[in-house]
Amino acid sequence: MTSLPATTPFIRPTTRRARVRFRAIFERLIESTLFLLTLLSVLTTLSIIVILTRETWGFFTMRGADGQLLVPLSDFLTDSLWSPLLSSPPRFGIAPLVGGTLLVTAIAAVFALPLGLLTAVYLSEYAPNRVRSVLKSLLEILAGIPTVVYGFFALTFITPNLLQPLSTSFGTHSAMSAGIAVGIMILPIVSSLAEDALRAVPQSLREGSLALGSTKAETILRVVIPAALSGIVASFLLAITRAIGETMIVALAAGGGVAQLTIDPAAQVQTMTAYMVKVFLGEAPASGIEYQSSYAVAFTLFVFTFAMTWIGVLVLRRYREVYE
Repeated sequence: MTSLPATTPFIRPTTRRARVRFRAIFERLIESTLFLLTLLSVLTTLSIIVILTRETWGFFTMRGADGQLLVPLSDFLTDSLWSPLLSSPPRFGIAPLVGGTLLVTAIAAVFALPLGLLTAVYLSEYAPNRVRSVLKSLLEILAGIPTVVYGFFALTFITPNLLQPLSTSFGTHSAMSAGIAVGIMILPIVSSLAEDALRAVPQSLREGSLALGSTKAETILRVVIPAALSGIVASFLLAITRAIGETMIVALAAGGGVAQLTIDPAAQVQTMTAYMVKVFLGEAPASGIEYQSSYAVAFTLFVFTFAMTWIGVLVLRRYREVYE
C-alpha cells in the first residue's frame, strides 16, 4: 500500500462540497448586491421624475380666489417676462430663464468645444507619451476643481482682467464671464472623451492613409476625425448637457437676480439653475406659488437634459463605427 505524500493535503468530500456550496452562495450574494444597487439607482431616478411631475402638475393647477388658474401652461411657455417676486401680479414666463441658460451654454460651447477637440487631437496624434501623461493629469486636476471656485475665478479674474479691459459695457456680472468659466469647466470633458474616441481608431487606417500619400494633417482631418465622429459628438453633447445644468458658476458670475431675454453677452442673465438656488435660499415662502414654480423650472431643465442625452444616444447609434 502506498501512502500520500506528506505535502499533499487530504480534503474529505464533505469539506469540498461545503466549499463549493459556500462559493455558490457567495456568488449569489454578490449578484444580488449588484442587482439591488442597480435597482436603487433606477428607483432614485424614477422617484425624481415622479416628484418633479407631481409638483409641476400642482404648480399648473393652482387656482386663485376667483377659481382661475394662476399660471396657465400657455402663459408659462409664451410669456416673455419672469418676475415672480417683484411684479403684481407675478409673471411666470419661462423664456427669460431658458434664454439665459442657452446664452451661457452657447458661450461655453463656443469656447470649449473647438479648444477641447484641438487638445484631444494633439494628445492623441502629436504628443509624446511623457507629455501626454502630464497634460492628461493636468486636465484631470482641472476637472476636479469645485465649481464654486470657477465662479469666484470668473468674478476676480475673468471679468476684471479679460472682459472689462476690452469693453466698458461689462459689469461685475455678465453672461460672457459665466460662459467662459463654464467653458473652462467642461473643457476636460470634451478633451478627455474626444481623445479616447480618437485613440480608438485603428492604427491601420492611419497607415493606409499615409501610404496613399496623405500628410499627417490630411489623415487626421479626413480619416481619423470622421472615423471617431460618433465619440466626438457624444463628448460635445455630454459637455453641453453639463453646461446646461451648471449652478454655482452662473449663480455667482451671471448676475442671478436679473431674468431677461437677451443675446447680449455683456448683460446680466438668470439661468434656470440660478433661479432655483435663489428660491431655495429662502427668498420665497415654502407654501407660495413662487416656491412651487421652482419645480416647474426644474422639470423644464430635466426635459432639456433628457433631450440632449437622447440625441447623444441616437448619434452614437447612427454614426458608431465598429472595427474588427
